Amino acid sequence: MTIERFNPAGLYDPSPNGYSHIAQVHGASRLVFIAGQGGEDRSGILPPRTEDQIQNAFNNLSIALQAVGAEPDQVVRLTTYLVGYNGQLHQPLTRIIKRMFGPHLPTQTLVPVPRLALEGMLFEVDAIAVLPDAS
Repeated sequence: MTIERFNPAGLYDPSPNGYSHIAQVHGASRLVFIAGQGGEDRSGILPPRTEDQIQNAFNNLSIALQAVGAEPDQVVRLTTYLVGYNGQLHQPLTRIIKRMFGPHLPTQTLVPVPRLALEGMLFEVDAIAVLPDAS
C-alpha cells in the first residue's frame, strides 16, 4: 500500500498552510476513522487558550493513532473545527500540523464554528487514516 499526496497544476500550493489538495491510496488497505479529538488534557480539563487546546487535540489524536498502530504519515484526511476563527489562529494551527505531519500533509478542511459540544471547547479535529490491510 502506498499513499500519494499531491497538489495538481492549476491549484495553489497549500503546503504553507499545512495541507495537501489530494491524498490517493494505492493497494490493499484498511480505513481508520478517528472521532473528533478536543483540546482537553488527560484529566478532561480544557485550557482557556485556543493554542493550548489545539496542541492538546493533536496530542490526543496521536494517542488515538498509536492505539490502532498508525503513524501520522498514514493520516489522509483531517477536519478541524475552530471556535472564534481568525487569521491569527491559523498560524499556530499550521505550525502544530506541520510539526506532527512533516512533509506528509493530509488533506484538510477547516470549519469555523460558533460553538462545540462542551462549554469552553474551542477546537476539535477528526481524522481518517489508511493502514495496510492486515488480513
